[in-house]
Amino acid sequence: MLLNEIKPAPFLTEYVRLYRIVHFRFPSGIPLPVKAYPPRPEVCLHFYLRDPDAINYFSSDPKLVCTQTSLMGQHTIVNFRYVPKDFFLFQVVFQPSAFSQLTNISAHELVNFHWDAEDIFGKNIRLVNEQLFHSKTYAEVIHLIERFLADFIKEKYKKKNHPVDEISKLMLKEEEKFSLDKFLNAACLSHRQFDRKFKELVGIPPKQFLEITRFDKAFRMKNRFPEKDWLSIALSCGYHDYQHLVRAYKQFTGYTPVQFYEIDKQAPERAFGDAEV
Repeated sequence: MLLNEIKPAPFLTEYVRLYRIVHFRFPSGIPLPVKAYPPRPEVCLHFYLRDPDAINYFSSDPKLVCTQTSLMGQHTIVNFRYVPKDFFLFQVVFQPSAFSQLTNISAHELVNFHWDAEDIFGKNIRLVNEQLFHSKTYAEVIHLIERFLADFIKEKYKKKNHPVDEISKLMLKEEEKFSLDKFLNAACLSHRQFDRKFKELVGIPPKQFLEITRFDKAFRMKNRFPEKDWLSIALSCGYHDYQHLVRAYKQFTGYTPVQFYEIDKQAPERAFGDAEV
């Protein structure tokens, strides 16, 4: 089993924040767990090197089987992932505003949606996925995907710097205190201008993006340090108190921190002794 996050090649760091590899195979006869995938501050390109998973948002919804390559927009709600026995997913996690800059598609159109990546990146991406299927090593997988990204950027991208590009990256840094005021000052834009452009390039308003970033930090910190109590987690992540953290968890998952932590214990990676940290 492998659950790993890898830095991209230096020439791609302006566009790609990280790669995430999820690869596991369940033995026959074992019930397949469901992954409750919480909101996180990211737009991802998914390459499935085996069968794709299926998703839904509520138990009453029909399950939607993902295409072999899919684009997951910024999410503000939990989606539930139903994995196959042999699961191999390679995620390209873009820098916050990079996808919109690369494609000229408003990121707001992708919020809480999964799209067929072929509709966005063209048929060449199907050929890449066929090559990936025959790859022998993780290094080969990375090489093929980075070559595809480099070619796409070279063909499509005309650089358009905007304050949101750098400010949205700064928002992801752990040392930031999740205050919107200093980011507004750095942007040299009015509140309305900043909100409008941020929503176009990143998908959601800057305040909500900061809230999801802080929530994601708390979620991962609890996984990394399960012995820490929830009040310590809350204060370490910039929440005023435990109840402030509870409100955030209910907003983004529908559950309290304790309840969602128990749900996350049933995630597929937990069966192999791993967790998202």
